Amino acid sequence: MLAPQGSSITFKEQNKKMKIAVVGATGLVGTKMLQVLEERNFPVTELIPVASAKSVGKEVIFKGKPYKVVSVEDAIKQKPDLALFSAGGSTSLAQAPLFAAAGTTVVDNSSAWRMDPTKKLVVPEVNADVLTAEDKIIANPNCSTIQMVVALKPLHDKYKIKRIVVSTYQSVTGTGVKAVDQLFNERKGITDGPMAYSYPIDLNVIPHIDVFTENGYTKEEMKMIKETQKIMGDDSIKVTATTVRIPVIGGHSESVNVEFENEFDLAELRAILEKAPGVIVTDDVANLKYPMPLDAHEKDEVFVGRLRRDESQPKTLNAWIVSDNLRKGAATNAVQIAEYLVAKHLIGQGVEVE
Repeated sequence: MLAPQGSSITFKEQNKKMKIAVVGATGLVGTKMLQVLEERNFPVTELIPVASAKSVGKEVIFKGKPYKVVSVEDAIKQKPDLALFSAGGSTSLAQAPLFAAAGTTVVDNSSAWRMDPTKKLVVPEVNADVLTAEDKIIANPNCSTIQMVVALKPLHDKYKIKRIVVSTYQSVTGTGVKAVDQLFNERKGITDGPMAYSYPIDLNVIPHIDVFTENGYTKEEMKMIKETQKIMGDDSIKVTATTVRIPVIGGHSESVNVEFENEFDLAELRAILEKAPGVIVTDDVANLKYPMPLDAHEKDEVFVGRLRRDESQPKTLNAWIVSDNLRKGAATNAVQIAEYLVAKHLIGQGVEVE
């Protein structure tokens, strides 16, 4: 069961402590994790913000109170119940096992553990039920994969997906602060600032996210292919992807073409999406209503629209999927995993969801 939006998590025992570490607390996603933990009233009785050595001693604000950033070593000694990681793959590979060895459950936002066959890759609306108390390192999927599978899983359950062709339109916030700075510098005419990309991003589109692999796809594209199959629990789903960076802040968009094994009725399909957890259907072209990054900004839901048949072949749907990549694509999904763990008493045995 996924804790509903706005749910409250309360203590069974007033003296129960819930220590939460946020590793990478000063970064874009780490900052968003703190915001989402506060907004969703997650039961943080003791916050442990963690960052690199250069940030130790700095302060972050949580629920109006300042907390000093500590080192990984100091955080591990405090044995938190939960550690939300957003500090890069190499950091996660080195440090997540140290937290796990201390009894902490880790939810990791990097790509480090996603395709490890011993680790669960989780989107709560899709496959939270795979989690157990023995899962001490849990992988948070790629942002683009998350929003796509939230929208497509209920359709797969009904019609069975054969093949997905997806092209993404991804925000610069997916790269980080340096990319945001590059975009705004370029808009101000500053050409000698830091460059996150090999080319200008303002007034441009870059069909290249992450490094290229031997097959000509980028790692980002291969993530979408492999992660979709793992999360859906179905290796028979064929996926091909083209991932593209665009000069937008606050949301990723996707054009998705889905071929099903079984025929569908478009009205029935729309009704399934309207009832799907975490999905908002915005699909009224007569009134120019369709999802845009502006609509998804600072929201936790996945927005779906432009629903129409592919008239070039049978049993095939075109859809447009939009979500805030820092929230549902990263921070919110991680917190929702934590909410599920608490609700199912897999961590924090003294708390429950109301």
